[in-house]
Amino acid sequence: MPAAAAGVRCDFAVHGEPIVDEVVRRVLARHPDGSPKQVAYEGDLVVRVNNTASGDSYDADASGSALVDHRADGSQFWSVRGPVLVGVGEGRGNLPRGLYIVDGVYTMDISADGYKSVNMAHGSHTDICEQID
Repeated sequence: MPAAAAGVRCDFAVHGEPIVDEVVRRVLARHPDGSPKQVAYEGDLVVRVNNTASGDSYDADASGSALVDHRADGSQFWSVRGPVLVGVGEGRGNLPRGLYIVDGVYTMDISADGYKSVNMAHGSHTDICEQID
């Protein structure tokens, strides 16, 4: 996870580094130009998210499975089971600005301009900013 300045995700700057990364990516279909059209992800992923000002950290389990459809216009549609790390900018999603572990069964529609709509069938979300404030 790239660093995010104060106010971008949390009220303070954050940075994340994977401490476990066993994610396997499998391209299931390609667009005519050869770029990925449908990609499956699964495997263990734990990201240590740090408040760069205080040094507090939270180990975020993001070990969910996802099937991601990459549309020709640059948008994406995610079908997810389990936890995934989701960052949302101010006014850039149907969740408030923040950094979340979204866990359960859900979809996430990411528009070509980056707006994220998380639609829960069943599950919850953990606000990581609150965990390291």
